[in-house]
Amino acid sequence: MFQQSTFRQTGLGAAITIAELVYHSIVRSIRKTHGNAMMAILMNMLQAAIFVIVFYVMFTVLGLRGAALRGDFLLYIMSGVFLYMTHTKTMGAVVGSEGPASPMMQHAPLNTIIVIASAALGTLYIQVLSLVVILFLYHAALTPISIDQPIPAFGMLLIAWFTGVAVGIVLLALKPWFPTFVKIFSTIYQRANMIASGKMFVANTLPAFMLSLFDWNPLFHAIDQARGFIFINYVPRYSSYEYAIIVGLVLLMIGLMGEFYTRRNASVSWGARR
Repeated sequence: MFQQSTFRQTGLGAAITIAELVYHSIVRSIRKTHGNAMMAILMNMLQAAIFVIVFYVMFTVLGLRGAALRGDFLLYIMSGVFLYMTHTKTMGAVVGSEGPASPMMQHAPLNTIIVIASAALGTLYIQVLSLVVILFLYHAALTPISIDQPIPAFGMLLIAWFTGVAVGIVLLALKPWFPTFVKIFSTIYQRANMIASGKMFVANTLPAFMLSLFDWNPLFHAIDQARGFIFINYVPRYSSYEYAIIVGLVLLMIGLMGEFYTRRNASVSWGARR
């Protein structure tokens, strides 16, 4: 009577179990920012709206509106802000997820892959919901908007999210070994992308010597390509979404290998080093 009963779970049952774990982990990751999930989403919408307003005022005061694309100027700003926020917030959420030495990992069948997936999907859910609501309010209350190719443009948002996941997994694998370095690097990376992401300008307007300062960044390519799909009169010539996908895949493979190695060498004493 004291023997633990074991049973072999089917593939469908395992998939349902994993999906249920991911769902509950997503809810938990969303509630990290606020006890009320709705308030967490509203706070993210407010942050996105503040970003857009700040950049609108800055472009207007500095007289840079003429350097933007022909078309809806606020849509131009939002195309950069939303991809930037999706990328950086996803990276931050993945880096901040529980590592292999976390007490949460003691609860089977929870593992680091499920935690990483829930952090990434939870951030994507919040960002997409914020994007839809803000665009709808702008379209309904201020002026109708027109997006030339909405599906490919949304694909660029997914690429920005995917590259954020990839960078986050690499840093998460390094976090138990170099916690201080990862914390500092994450902050620097997020701040540097305020400019390096290219959300304040388009690649076609940059001279060659300046273009080389930004074209290493996959987020720069995703934002520039997104504007090519959003605006009918802009054709990006110096960016490529294939580059962003390749960089994301390479970083993802490196991060997963590092995470697997870190998980095999996990130690509870790592918690005291943070």
